[in-house]
Amino acid sequence: MTTQRPSPKKSLLDLGYVLPEAPSPVASYVPAKRVGDLVYVSGQIPLSDGVLLACGRVPDEVSERSAFEAARQCALNALAVLAAESSQGLDGVAEIIRLGVFVQCDSEFTGQPAVANGASELMESVFGSEGRHVRAAVGSISLPLNAPVEVELLARMHPE
Repeated sequence: MTTQRPSPKKSLLDLGYVLPEAPSPVASYVPAKRVGDLVYVSGQIPLSDGVLLACGRVPDEVSERSAFEAARQCALNALAVLAAESSQGLDGVAEIIRLGVFVQCDSEFTGQPAVANGASELMESVFGSEGRHVRAAVGSISLPLNAPVEVELLARMHPE
C-alpha cells in the first residue's frame, strides 16, 4: 500500500506559508521556461510584497540566519513561478530536481550550504521525498539589487 503525499499547497499552509504572487522579472528574461516535462525557473531573489527581506553581504551585512530566511523566501518565490507553469498549480509538480543557490558573501565566508538549507529544507517539507534534490551552493561577489541570496530551480512536472 502506498501513501499519497499531501497536497503541496496544503503542506505550505501547514507550515504557515501562503504562496505569493509570482514575482515579475527585474530584467530582460522570462521567469520560467518549460521544455517537455521540465521547468527551469530563473533565479529568484528574496522579494516579499515587492521589498527585499535583506540587502548586502553575508555575514558582515546580513546574518547567516537572516540569509537562511532570505533563501526560504527565494524558494517560495520560485514555487510561485513554478505553480504558474501548470494548470494544477503546485500539485502539477512531480519532483524538484535541482536548486542553484548563490550567496553574496566575502571571500572568507564558507557557510553557503547552511544558507542554502533555507531553500532546500522548504522543498522537502512541501514535496516530501520528491522535494529532495541535487544542489549547488556557491559564493558570489554581488547579486541583483544587492540581494544576499538568489535561488534557481529545475523541476519535473506531471503531464497536463
